Amino acid sequence: MRASALVAALGVVAGCTAAPPAGAPVPGRALLYVCNQNDATVSVIDVATMTVQRTVDLKTLGFSANAKPHHVAVEPDGSFWYVTLIGDNRIVKLDRGDRVVAQAQFETPGMLALHPTADLLFVGRSMTAVNPPARIGVLRRSDLRLDEVNVLFPRPHALSIHPNGTVVYTASLAVNQMATLDVNTERVELIQVAGPQHALMQFAISPDGGTLAVSAELSGRVLLYDLANPMKPMWMAEIPVEAQPFDPAFSPDGRYLVLGNKGTNAVTIIDPAKRAILGLVRGAGIAQPHGTLISPDSRFAYVSNNNLKGTSEHAMHEMVGGSQSMPAQPAGPGAIVVIDLNGRRIAKVIQVGHNAAGIALSAH
Repeated sequence: MRASALVAALGVVAGCTAAPPAGAPVPGRALLYVCNQNDATVSVIDVATMTVQRTVDLKTLGFSANAKPHHVAVEPDGSFWYVTLIGDNRIVKLDRGDRVVAQAQFETPGMLALHPTADLLFVGRSMTAVNPPARIGVLRRSDLRLDEVNVLFPRPHALSIHPNGTVVYTASLAVNQMATLDVNTERVELIQVAGPQHALMQFAISPDGGTLAVSAELSGRVLLYDLANPMKPMWMAEIPVEAQPFDPAFSPDGRYLVLGNKGTNAVTIIDPAKRAILGLVRGAGIAQPHGTLISPDSRFAYVSNNNLKGTSEHAMHEMVGGSQSMPAQPAGPGAIVVIDLNGRRIAKVIQVGHNAAGIALSAH
């Protein structure tokens, strides 16, 4: 089934959206899910106490020791969560009791994006894949029925969805191109990105849906686009940052744009309105920062850290030439570093598994 037919079957048409598959909200604490890529585990952190509540060992669930969990997404009420397994070429759905309820085969899956209202989940390709298909995945969340959409360029990695659910964004690690996908019609439009080779890493969209930010690992920039027309992002500005900017995040109040700099072991805090850097945070636990999320009250940033010996897994020459070197080995356990955004200081370091990568928050 084509993606457009799947979307139509699910009722995702103009002016009509399907109900989300999640169950009724259950009172409880917000949880932070952390992919430990080298351990084939996922750490689950109680946000209120900033402690690890449990560790999900994917090996005990039938997956390999080389499963490489990379990114994770959680239903808003915490009823189900999803994880991409690079090594096992799987997207897996688990319930809140960490039981596998569905899985789909997908070559080198990477980033995930949940549709805000419909029964849809989008998936890109891992950055470690040398020559993956030029397609992103569209899954029905209820049963992980999978379709793929051709986005016309190589190595589609960056992935996000507009808050109104109408447009999906993806970008290439290999060429300076982004694509927009109309969720209702399956129409794809390409956007050329000017400048040197960027290696477009990941998106963040402002809470009001008006600004798209994309980190550029090779060129060391954050590119800002106006989303007055969500299908046609218009370039506004660029902000130079330190080396290897990774996954950015807007704070829910719109005051901050935060990202890690993998090449310099720093976290950059940006004022998106002024397009200016407010400060850099360095210190214990910040070692090759990867994923970033911000608490619902906009007070804290949660940053995952690989803590590898070198950065060969994410080496910039691999972005240009597509060559593969031996994966970097852990220097020690990964960490979630909690940063107080108002004080621009490290509030807590939470040790997790080795090579902490993608993260997601359930806010029930």
